[in-house]
Amino acid sequence: MAPPLPLVFLLMIHVCVSGVSSADWGVSYSPSHICALKDSSVIMRCTYTYPTGYKIKKVFWTKTLVKHNGEHPDLSEDPEYSQRLQYLGDKQKNCTIRLSHVTLKDSHKYYFKFNTDKDKWIGYPGVTLTVTDLQVESPERVTEGDSVRLTCKSSCTLTDRATFIWYRNSQPLTERRDRNNELLLQSVRREDAGRYSCAVHGHNHISPAVQLNVMFHHGAGRNVIVIAAAYGGLFFVIVVIIIIIIIMIIQRKMKSRRSALHKYENDDPSADTYTALELRSRSSDLYDTLTTIHPRPADHQSSSSEYEN
Repeated sequence: MAPPLPLVFLLMIHVCVSGVSSADWGVSYSPSHICALKDSSVIMRCTYTYPTGYKIKKVFWTKTLVKHNGEHPDLSEDPEYSQRLQYLGDKQKNCTIRLSHVTLKDSHKYYFKFNTDKDKWIGYPGVTLTVTDLQVESPERVTEGDSVRLTCKSSCTLTDRATFIWYRNSQPLTERRDRNNELLLQSVRREDAGRYSCAVHGHNHISPAVQLNVMFHHGAGRNVIVIAAAYGGLFFVIVVIIIIIIIMIIQRKMKSRRSALHKYENDDPSADTYTALELRSRSSDLYDTLTTIHPRPADHQSSSSEYEN
């Protein structure tokens, strides 16, 4: 049923006199989507408007449109945000905030809300924050002389213009230039093998390191050396220790054998005499055997003469 004409007339007069319309209320975010690096500080820029004659009573940010006890939760009262959230705006037009040390869990939608003495307003659709970390993408192994491209990747495109820094074995690379978020290694050598990580200039977050192995064509021996160098010499140290242990064992066995032989010679001084006698005895038996088979010429002639006589 349509309202009576006098009531419609009164409503029209109220709107004309007060000058209030939905166009007088609003919240604007710039930008509306933010991609931030883990552990960095994020600034969410925001402005708001409201009708003339209204007085601001409360301003705050929230990350949910669901009310609790008739009101949206205030982030500044949330233990997870209270120490990291700073309101940079005012109670007139500016509603900018800074959120520091962002984590992956901070990826969410955030809304600004303000209460006046006559009404309340929440800024929909809000600003979307995505927090990302860094990952290095590279081939696991390459051959000497190849050209290699390493990429510092993130789950979203960083809102702020980023200058990337590269590390090899935790040492910054200064001799090579990067292109955007890529590191180009042309004609790789064994010195290029190692653990690579990346970061963004001005930020503390560093990506996990990724191992790059450089394989050669002179044989497996050089590859072992390269891998050993890539792991900071740990493999080389282990090999050296094993070699030293083997040498010590061999030297100990040789020393033990020499000691045993020396002890035997000292305890049995007649060993040489016994050996000589044994040799002579064996030689005598051989001589007697030969004499029996082949008699001496002198003995044979003597026997013959006696027979004739």
